[in-house]
Amino acid sequence: MRHVCRFALAAITVCLIGEPLPAADKKPDGAKPQATKQEPQKKKEPTTANVVEFTLRGEYPEGPMAGGIFGDLQTSLRTLVDRIDSAAADSDVKGLLVRIDPQLEIGRGKVHELREALGRVRKTGKPVVALLGSAETTHYLVAAACDQIYMAPSGALLLPGVRAEMTFYKGLMDKLGVEFDVLQQGKFKGAGEPFTRASMSPPLRESVDAVVDDTYQRLAVTVARDRKMEDYRVKTLIDQGIFSAAGALEAGLVDHLLYADQLEDSLARQFKVDKIKLVTNYKKKKLDTDFSGLGGMMKLMEMMLGGKSGEAASTQKKKIALVYAVGPISEGKSTPDMFGTSVVGSSNLTAALRKAADDATVKAVVLRIDSPGGSAVASDLIWREIVRMRKPVIASMGDVAGSGGYYIAMGATKILATPDTVTGSIGVIGGKMVLGKLLSKIGVSTDVVCRGKNCASMSSQSPFSESERKAWTRLLEETYRQFVGKAAQGRKMSYQDLEKLAQGRIYTGRMAQRLRLVDGLGSLHDAIAEAKKAAGFKPDEKVEVLVLPQPRSFLEALFGDQAIGGDLESLAPGLGQALRQVAQLQRLLSEPVLMLMPMRITIK
Repeated sequence: MRHVCRFALAAITVCLIGEPLPAADKKPDGAKPQATKQEPQKKKEPTTANVVEFTLRGEYPEGPMAGGIFGDLQTSLRTLVDRIDSAAADSDVKGLLVRIDPQLEIGRGKVHELREALGRVRKTGKPVVALLGSAETTHYLVAAACDQIYMAPSGALLLPGVRAEMTFYKGLMDKLGVEFDVLQQGKFKGAGEPFTRASMSPPLRESVDAVVDDTYQRLAVTVARDRKMEDYRVKTLIDQGIFSAAGALEAGLVDHLLYADQLEDSLARQFKVDKIKLVTNYKKKKLDTDFSGLGGMMKLMEMMLGGKSGEAASTQKKKIALVYAVGPISEGKSTPDMFGTSVVGSSNLTAALRKAADDATVKAVVLRIDSPGGSAVASDLIWREIVRMRKPVIASMGDVAGSGGYYIAMGATKILATPDTVTGSIGVIGGKMVLGKLLSKIGVSTDVVCRGKNCASMSSQSPFSESERKAWTRLLEETYRQFVGKAAQGRKMSYQDLEKLAQGRIYTGRMAQRLRLVDGLGSLHDAIAEAKKAAGFKPDEKVEVLVLPQPRSFLEALFGDQAIGGDLESLAPGLGQALRQVAQLQRLLSEPVLMLMPMRITIK
């Protein structure tokens, strides 16, 4: 039986194969020798692309970060932009994935900085892809700067237009028995209005309305350009305002809907490779967290105190000084207030400017401003250090550079703003909080012995008398004339022409450029490039950047003022911000004359 089966199998094999092949040692006439063995084909290696992933969330503060471990834990705007630029220049990086978290909380100036940085990556030919969940206008403007926008199918897009909000406290102050007696120079100077009115005055509303209109027009133009639409189409979509993910896709505001688990496959198709390798901590400083033993304890102390001395800037290389002016401006030292808000102290900033002026290796200075202004005296002291510097000074404006913030920019060689920087507000106010009624309500009385017609001018017990009001007005008028005169000199305009643009009126950067209040539009990256050009560096020459003023050390942060605004904000949204504004104003009112913008204008 076994033989029969074998025979049957052999017969079937012959039938399937056909005639037997010639024997190996026999070759048909004229036939070439045939290979008896085929070469094995090499397996094709899968292609891979390194894609750097950035997750954008938080505030990305301006200014130098604290030294040591605590500075390393927080990412500044400049650090983030430097990492993006590094990815643009890295040949191993094939593209970027930008995850935009709903908790990204930045102003329009910082949005411009990020858009410009992403644009520099795209110019190298590397694709940049954005991933959104739920998103508002700020998030969308960053995403629109990318080649493609992905959105979660359950996401939502809120693009409702532009809104400016001012909060007014007069009703609360009336109930408490507190009065703010304010004097101002400039028709549009509304810095005191949150405390003296229940709504905007007509001139302030006119000024804010113009800023909102310009911001709205720029929003429509930007989205239209990025998404290849007509302006009118974008404005129609803005009027609709709220989109589901599917609605945003249908409207052409996003390109794809997908879940996170589908992302890598989609990116692989986008980048035309078999596999994507996501690099999540690109160029991010790694922290050594092994603090065991005596050596570990010493290492921890070194990190907390600001790192090794060898990390300081070189003493030989030519460099650009980057000097930060971030926060309200006051006389004296830079110290955060009780709510953690950074304050520009004239002592610290003038010392930083003198250090840049005296350092022979510093060939130019970039003054980065994000400030609503403050003390007139402090602003003037800072301005003086700038105009007496015999090196090019390029002013770079961030989210806001108004009033005293604009004043310190006036002495610069060149001023650059972002298109959405809130600037101008060339005007002056003075005033005081009057607490007499409040103290009376709670049973506190005050007895006074006084000499001099204007002896109560700084007293918190009563408003200005007629005589005191006249004396203060003369001081404010003289300060305003100085402000306008120095602005006219810096902008090479007549006093009369500059005064027409002053009056405390605010502008966007784009409006300010048209009115010649700034020289051009650009990011911090552009300002550094301008400084290099002014100092005689080659465009592609690498230049060291010296950041000033020096950040506070761990011990200064530890024993400095404690911030409580965040706790209040978490308990009662809006309360922390309101108290922060009152605290800032109370601190600034120790100054006789202020160059201050309306305490807070929020543009969304």
